[in-house]
Amino acid sequence: MSTDEEGIRLQKVLASAGVGSRRASEQLIAEGRVSIDGQTAELGARVDPQLSIVRVDGKRINLRADLVYLALNKPRGVLTAMTDPQGRPNVGDYVADQPERLFHVGRLDADTEGLLILTNDGDFAHRLAHPSHEVAKTYVAQVPGPVDPRLGQRLREGVELEDGPAAVDSFRIIDSSGDRALVEVSLHSGRNRIVRRLLEEVGHPVIRLVRVAVGPVRLGDQRPGTLRGLTGSELSELYRLIGL
Repeated sequence: MSTDEEGIRLQKVLASAGVGSRRASEQLIAEGRVSIDGQTAELGARVDPQLSIVRVDGKRINLRADLVYLALNKPRGVLTAMTDPQGRPNVGDYVADQPERLFHVGRLDADTEGLLILTNDGDFAHRLAHPSHEVAKTYVAQVPGPVDPRLGQRLREGVELEDGPAAVDSFRIIDSSGDRALVEVSLHSGRNRIVRRLLEEVGHPVIRLVRVAVGPVRLGDQRPGTLRGLTGSELSELYRLIGL
């Protein structure tokens, strides 16, 4: 933190980051709600957006315009890859016009639809993908029904798979009627095809699978094949979950 002529005025940086107008940002600073690198900011402070860590009400704010964080609703049949030598549809097709060199955080198999985060922030991507940070991923699966109401307890306690035991964080039946059911599964494991393998092991092989959330980021009504930027609140919460 600096109050000399080096860097950019804090209120200007906050306004550019979408926190509020310069006047509103000055008010936040005056109220002691803004910190720079762990210290309460003062009016007149200047920062280096490339290096400084700024928080408002304890939530980290992204100051860097060169860092991009996008949510893609990946359609079924699209490979989680930025290129494909065989010319098959892949995630890279959806960001071909982006000037930044983006990469996907984690992966979804070709038959799985839904939320995939794309970024050019390597540290962020590494932390978010690492299971040690336990960022929950939520899926909705269509499976053969009916589903036993006790299945959730079994999945929470853990199921033995070929590569070791696996368990879900939460499970609920959305709808179960006749020979089809919809279930919601939340877990933080990043193992390959883990949801499909878990449900198949307990007698409900997946017919259709959609990832609907990664931590605080939800798919909502975002259409397949479309992109959107993560909101400031989504990004701040992800920063918190992964220790940034």
